[in-house]
Amino acid sequence: MNYGDDFQRLSKYNREKLGGRSLDWNRKPDQYKTYPPELEKFELEKPDRTGGDPLYSLLQQRRSERNFKETTISKRKLSQVLWAAQGITLSTDYHQFRTAPSAGGLFPIETYCVINNVKDLNPGVYHYQVPIHALVLLKEGSFGLDLARAALGQKMLRDASFNLVWSAMIDRSKWKYEQRAYRYIYLDAGHIAQNTALAAVSCGLGSCQVGAFFDHEIDEIIGVDGENEFAIYMSAVGEPR
Repeated sequence: MNYGDDFQRLSKYNREKLGGRSLDWNRKPDQYKTYPPELEKFELEKPDRTGGDPLYSLLQQRRSERNFKETTISKRKLSQVLWAAQGITLSTDYHQFRTAPSAGGLFPIETYCVINNVKDLNPGVYHYQVPIHALVLLKEGSFGLDLARAALGQKMLRDASFNLVWSAMIDRSKWKYEQRAYRYIYLDAGHIAQNTALAAVSCGLGSCQVGAFFDHEIDEIIGVDGENEFAIYMSAVGEPR
């Protein structure tokens, strides 16, 4: 079966068939993922929102880096990259705006950080808590090699200082967009990944985005069910050789 072709065809908008519908605001999914309070949290340094190289200079320098030095990077650089990926730029009484756009302002993408070599943070799988700009430790241990194996042997995930894994909580988007939501989550992830790539360059780091992996293996590493939430994209980040 041509699943990709069918998806593209069946998720198209048609002017004659696109009817208005009301949204059930009482059933709107929560915008943020939370964990039990007993899990250890690690506050990140406040991001620098004013410095950095000019945008066009960063665009000129950006490359997909696949060879990283085995060096320890600072938690400050990790903080900058995470904030650039999905951090909050403005809070109002009704909404929290982020660095990357999202269809309908629904923000279905969650960010997990697999630490290999970052100062003052033990190797392990962490979840990025957007509202408080902090990491929650989900499980401790070295998972870089597991990521590389799950990504068809791409060893840069083993060597990177840290890896970002982006998942989709699809019901956040389906609540409004139904089947069209699947198109939007991949667009959202692309925006986030580009922010990550440019922030990495600004911090003297390199990155490489990864879309080829065994889905269920990545889902298992970050601890999601693969149905209501599933991994869709990754990025390896470290100091280039």
